[in-house]
Amino acid sequence: MNFNWSALKHAIVDGIRQLVSRPIYLITMVGVPLFCTFFFLDFMTEGLPLKTPAAVVDLDNTPVSRNVARNLGASELVDLQYRPTSYAEAMELLKSAKIFGFFMIPRDFQADAEAGRETAITYYCNMAYFIPGTLSFKSFKQTAVTTSGSIVMTTLVGAGLNEGLVGNLMQPVVTQEHTIGNPWLNYSIYLSNSFLPCLLQLIIFQVTAFSLLQEIKRGTSVQWIKDAGGSVTIACAGKLIPQFVIFSLTGLAMQAMMYGFWDFPLNGNLLNMIAAMLLMVAASQAFALLISCMIPNLRFALSILSLLGILSFSIGGFSFPVEDMYPAIGIFSYLIPARHYFLIYTNVALNGFEIYYCRWEYIVLILFLLAPMGMLWKLKRYSLNPVYIP
Repeated sequence: MNFNWSALKHAIVDGIRQLVSRPIYLITMVGVPLFCTFFFLDFMTEGLPLKTPAAVVDLDNTPVSRNVARNLGASELVDLQYRPTSYAEAMELLKSAKIFGFFMIPRDFQADAEAGRETAITYYCNMAYFIPGTLSFKSFKQTAVTTSGSIVMTTLVGAGLNEGLVGNLMQPVVTQEHTIGNPWLNYSIYLSNSFLPCLLQLIIFQVTAFSLLQEIKRGTSVQWIKDAGGSVTIACAGKLIPQFVIFSLTGLAMQAMMYGFWDFPLNGNLLNMIAAMLLMVAASQAFALLISCMIPNLRFALSILSLLGILSFSIGGFSFPVEDMYPAIGIFSYLIPARHYFLIYTNVALNGFEIYYCRWEYIVLILFLLAPMGMLWKLKRYSLNPVYIP
């Protein structure tokens, strides 16, 4: 049987006419993802938020306590903007969100340390603001540990032990760190390459389902199928092919911004990453088409795809390892196209692997394209008998 190329051409023209008929399509498909990409990359230019507002409460005010405060102030993670004189004053600053944590040195700190008596350094962090609170905690903890070690070393040397021996006792094992793939410890290199493709996937879900199921909602689905020669496959292809071209160009522009203008590491072949982006776009369209076939109701389908798209940011394994998730939850991560794109990114762009070593991720993205084929009959049935349920 000959393929009806004329019907496909007519369906594609209708799909293009639909996209240009309402500016919201191009704004959503091009403007929103590119604006978010620029905003996010520019916001994370430093790689990690630095100089978190903090405070130090020095109740001892001795040379040792002032040295501890200077060491804390030298950290690039905190900015000691305030020096309150009491716990109550510091807590008031913390509650008003003027600072995200404060470091407290007790009275008689130097005297107790020199006499070998137990003394305590306390620090408070506002973890309601997770990132600045975590950065404050990291800097405070590092300063506290360093101070503790310095006091112990001074006490032992003062007791007559050799300084070299004390140093070996304090740090018997010297560690060497070699950060692979992201030696700058740039948080944006990791976060941007997971968050932004997932955002694009969410937009693809919404646009694909809306463009298909609005035909049923508006009662024009019968003519839509008829114009495609009675083939639901051609009808869907006519809508999805123009969208694929636009979304692919948008995805490639996002990659250009990350790997070109922002100089993100790309240790592997650029063509492999381009292929991964094209496959992720097509796989996301296929996934949305599958949901649209299974639930041919505009409101319900958009709700399901919105939920799955939002959950992709968490169950996709970008911020929490899939291996440590509950198995009943972790298994859903492999049903998300952006998850497989992210695995390709880590293997190709960061680790520089050849395509052979991440071939299964490409294969899974290709298999996504076959998923809706067995359900197109249901979409055709509802399209030929449109009954919109609000």
